[in-house]
Amino acid sequence: MELVTNKTLEKLKYDLVRDGLISFEDIEKAHEIAVSQNVNIGTILIKSNLIEEKVLLKFLENKLHIPYVDLKDYIPDMGCLSYINYSDAQKYKIIPLFKIENVLTVAMADPLDLFAIDKIVEKTGCDIEPVVAAESLVMQKIDEYYNSGGSSGLINIEKTENKFDWQEELHNDVLSDEHIQILIRAILKQAILNDVHEMFFEHTPFGLSVNFREGNEIINTGQIPGVLVVPFLSKLKNLSSMDANVCELPQLGKLIFKVEDIILTASISAFPTINGERISLKIYKPPKTPKEIGFSETQINTIKTACSKPGIVLVCGASLAGKTHIIYSLLNDISSPDKNIMTLESISKYNLENVNQCELNENIGFNIDKAMRFIEFQSPDIIYFEGITTKDALDYFSSLVFKNKILITEFLADNMADLNKKLSYSDFEMFKPLISCIIFVHNQSSLEVLDKSDLEKYII
Repeated sequence: MELVTNKTLEKLKYDLVRDGLISFEDIEKAHEIAVSQNVNIGTILIKSNLIEEKVLLKFLENKLHIPYVDLKDYIPDMGCLSYINYSDAQKYKIIPLFKIENVLTVAMADPLDLFAIDKIVEKTGCDIEPVVAAESLVMQKIDEYYNSGGSSGLINIEKTENKFDWQEELHNDVLSDEHIQILIRAILKQAILNDVHEMFFEHTPFGLSVNFREGNEIINTGQIPGVLVVPFLSKLKNLSSMDANVCELPQLGKLIFKVEDIILTASISAFPTINGERISLKIYKPPKTPKEIGFSETQINTIKTACSKPGIVLVCGASLAGKTHIIYSLLNDISSPDKNIMTLESISKYNLENVNQCELNENIGFNIDKAMRFIEFQSPDIIYFEGITTKDALDYFSSLVFKNKILITEFLADNMADLNKKLSYSDFEMFKPLISCIIFVHNQSSLEVLDKSDLEKYII
């Protein structure tokens, strides 16, 4: 994962010394801590009380000739929130304030982050005018205003005990951006009420079919009429940070929405077919503690022991059993500043503290093969990687155990007999003996944990 930095402060940190605001020894110490904890140096300077935040911000204003704005009592133009979605606002620590003609003024914690500015220019089509603001207040305002239900990248959903049908929103004849977002919200709301974690949108001769996966069955819940298909897909893609103008190539995106007080993440996959794009949406719940999930103290100790020495921790279960949720909860539980935990994922579902999460991106050539060639240079202690599809990749990651690495991955298996059958294939000859622990998710209320001695009894 790329080192977390504040490009503005990295460029000007020694000016702080020259201006007598901080000693050289303190700036060097702060830099070392920032690198070891993978946070930006400004965060360390402020948290360590080496400099007051207001003094630092005024210094940046004078050096950069970029205005400083105190966001504490500032109210952004709510209409501008639609220019930058919630995901990008969080990622780049940026919030839009107001727009005059084609110039969008934004508050940024790092106004010299030209990559972030270029991305926002590309997505908004506006000229960007940055102002400096405190990072803590930028993040606070992002949560406050995007979560308030405005026209933004975060969709708020209120649960109800009453019977609900998303198709009731089709009765609204107004074809507007707001109506489309209400329709998306209604579909997500019904999925949550029905405890559905996967849905599909498929083209038909009459529009867009909305299908929920319930267990092993796919249920058609209704159809979005043809006149709404294009604006619906465009809005869904925009909310998920995908390119709405591309439909001939596969895309991955992430949608963030709020149900009552819980923020949920959905991964969005768009895939071209001869009938039009097929959209798959998978909903992920935020990680809980192992005890909240239902693991016993004995099981928790077994997992922690496996995560303390070289080996492979395998999380197994049927499709949609909750394997990824278990892994995120596990990573969240074992993470600490003195461990280098890295992930290789198609989409990061939630930001985990003290975990270096990496998203594979085929569009720029960062695939599993590239990751294999370079990840060892990062000296990881623990690596989580999603399911591997090639034997070369499987053998490579297995070989890391001999270099004192701990590996965590997931494996699709309906039951123990199915797991035994799959692991008996020759492709897993190197992988299987290195498994130190298996977590089997039979269902939400049945979790099984097998240590090395158990595996010798049950696994062929």
